[in-house]
This record gives sequence, structure tokens and C-alpha cells, in this order.
Amino acid sequence: MKFAIRPLAITCAILWSGAVFLCGIANMCWPSYGASLLQLLASIYPGYDASGSIGSVVIGALYAMLDGAVGGLVFGLIYNLLVSKCGCHQSPAPE
Repeated sequence: MKFAIRPLAITCAILWSGAVFLCGIANMCWPSYGASLLQLLASIYPGYDASGSIGSVVIGALYAMLDGAVGGLVFGLIYNLLVSKCGCHQSPAPE
């Protein structure tokens, strides 16, 4: 069974950007929450500084959306390639 690439990329984009957005909002309320993750993301995403402002949260979420979409796309392409090369086909369920 192969993945539908576009829905997988969109799903990964929504999940990853949602996680980064919620972590950023929680960090605005409780400054120690997710600080290590946000600092890690600041070292990866150019222009994102994890300052705890709403602008920073939105920029981080936008970067995460792009990152998640590309990650989902690459994952789906590799998975579909391996399924077709290995001849791995899911057998139908018994009735």
C-alpha cells in the first residue's frame, strides 16, 4: 500500500507547525516550558530567535510548516519507492 504524497505532506506540515506553535505559546505563558526545544529550533531556522514574542512564535510555526511539509514529502517518496522496489504488497483481509 502506497502513501498519497500530498495529504501526507500536508498532515506533517499541520502537525509539526501546530506543535511548534503550541510550544511557543506555552513558552510565552511559562518561560521555562519548551525552552530547550525552541532554542534548538532557533539554531536551525534562520531568522527565528525564540524570544517569546507572538511574532517569533508565528515565524517559528511558519518555518515548521515548511519543514514538516518537506519532511512528509521526502518520507512519502522514500516509502513509496521502497514499497515498489521490495514488492511489499499488503495481502487482502480474509473474509
